[in-house]
Amino acid sequence: MEVADQRVFVRADFNVPLDGREITDDRRIRLTLPTLESVLSRGGSIIAASHLGRPEGKGFEADSSIEPVRKKLEELLGSKARGGVKLVGKVPTDPEAAAAAAALKPGEVLLLENLRFEKGEKKGDPAFAAKLAGYGTIYCNDAFGASHRTDASMLALPMAMKPRHRVAGLLLARELIYLSETLANPARPFVAILGGAKVSDKLPALKNLIGRVESIIVGGAMAYTFLLAQGHSMGRSRVQSEMVDDAKAILALAAEKGTQIILPLDHVCAAELAPSAVTRTVCGDIPGDLMGLDIGPASEEAFASHLLKAKTIVWNGPMGVFETPPFNRGTNAIAKAVAEATRRGATTIAGGGDTAAAVEAAGVAEQLSHISTGGGASLEMLEGKHFESLDALEDA
Repeated sequence: MEVADQRVFVRADFNVPLDGREITDDRRIRLTLPTLESVLSRGGSIIAASHLGRPEGKGFEADSSIEPVRKKLEELLGSKARGGVKLVGKVPTDPEAAAAAAALKPGEVLLLENLRFEKGEKKGDPAFAAKLAGYGTIYCNDAFGASHRTDASMLALPMAMKPRHRVAGLLLARELIYLSETLANPARPFVAILGGAKVSDKLPALKNLIGRVESIIVGGAMAYTFLLAQGHSMGRSRVQSEMVDDAKAILALAAEKGTQIILPLDHVCAAELAPSAVTRTVCGDIPGDLMGLDIGPASEEAFASHLLKAKTIVWNGPMGVFETPPFNRGTNAIAKAVAEATRRGATTIAGGGDTAAAVEAAGVAEQLSHISTGGGASLEMLEGKHFESLDALEDA
């Protein structure tokens, strides 16, 4: 789209992790740079907007101000942003912000305050969206991580813009290529890796993937619920007893549809979750005084062997409590196996905040085909859900 002399409203996902007011991971900001730089280099100006954290929607909250993002964005854009990155007003619809948007010149960047400072954002309020729509002449969705939501800036705002003026940013387009098009027409064998704590969190994704993939590797605490469903004792491991019948139904459905469910063969166990805990590798049933906290070496080897034969891999969820060494070994081993599969020609996609953090920690982030910026959004795409926010772009 021609953007020269146009004001482009870029809905980004700058919901980055903070330690106090310091950004601990700026990846979501960095990955939006190609879209921003494209607009600026072609003579457009930018109104960037995002939510950050969970303010109450009752006006300005200093602890949730988007100022740390402004500072980092200005640093990353450097001289490409004429006059730096401006942040004006206490809320997005502050008259000062509206005036600053109207006065933007080509090459300039305005960052709005936290969208969730106003209750209209979470409520999908058309009146709030209409005010924001008046700031720009083009709407650009580059916030895959929020695209599963119907917040005002994601749906009502683009619908308030002119037809053919609602577009996808470069990051959103990349996410959709990998998480939509690749999943729709994958190279085979197609293997999914699902981990994390709860079967209930991944149940819709499991149901949607069965019959679509050749196999599903299950790790993390959710594996213990499946093993319990098979009659194994899990000691003090975290299980969802109320999900045992669901786990049995998933195993039966997988058998019916020809999808192999691959569960851990052994477990790294301890009496407590602590870096100093005495660990023990257990095959089969877990003793009553121990809890499983990671997959064991036999599981690492079996999972890796399976992954190296795959041509498409989708991964969501760690294999153990990777935040607490030594229970990160299994997740690191799987990350390295996925990276090796990529080197051998497989398309590999990691989604979810914990998975992205684990891949980064394993040092192989640059070796995978794609790491999604959307946690909930990537999981919902694996569940086969429909995103209304994308319709606003497709119908434009």
